[in-house]
Amino acid sequence: MSIPEDEDEINQIICVIARLIELCYVKYIHKTPCMNDHHTGNIWLMGMLQGNESRCHNMFRMDKDVFIRLFDELQKNYGLKGSRRMSAAEMLGMFLNILGHGSANRQAHDCFQHSGETMSRYFSILLDVVCRLAVDVIKPLENAFNNTPKEILPDSRYMPHDCIGAIDGIHVQAIVSPSNQIPFIGRKGIPTQNVMAASNFDMQFIFACAGWEGDP
Repeated sequence: MSIPEDEDEINQIICVIARLIELCYVKYIHKTPCMNDHHTGNIWLMGMLQGNESRCHNMFRMDKDVFIRLFDELQKNYGLKGSRRMSAAEMLGMFLNILGHGSANRQAHDCFQHSGETMSRYFSILLDVVCRLAVDVIKPLENAFNNTPKEILPDSRYMPHDCIGAIDGIHVQAIVSPSNQIPFIGRKGIPTQNVMAASNFDMQFIFACAGWEGDP
């Protein structure tokens, strides 16, 4: 490459190189922190749990005492534990907030002041923990089917009294990557996931199946 003889052209090249060096320095060396809010997710969570009852219910879809009992249960019996990056209580709060509002990763990580990768990793951990809880909770009681439920015993509509509960299904809006959305598109034109559940006559879930995509 020949050296430009025009002084203006040389100055332009120098300016371009200087600008590139500046951009590289700002992007890779002197980076502006993304999660620099002093109002961390743990502080936000404590505010919810110590504030008005309705705030906790709005954010986590459960009352404060239910949140605390669930937290204790997951810690004692299902291996929930915090880490250097996120406390166990914050992990549960993040998990419930995302489920309760269908929040995207970007919305949640700005609220809790963690990177998207961190949020995704701990969400998966909580999902595994809650699934282990579900195995122990969503099931028929022992010997539940040995006798006819007293709720239907005197009712002739349930003859010959071999009914064990009620079953129904619902479509829940699903958040799916664009490349995988087509099987999930239902008659309403949005991605949904088919969830089927059964309950006994005490209104307790005894079976649940989630995972079928879209409309049947």
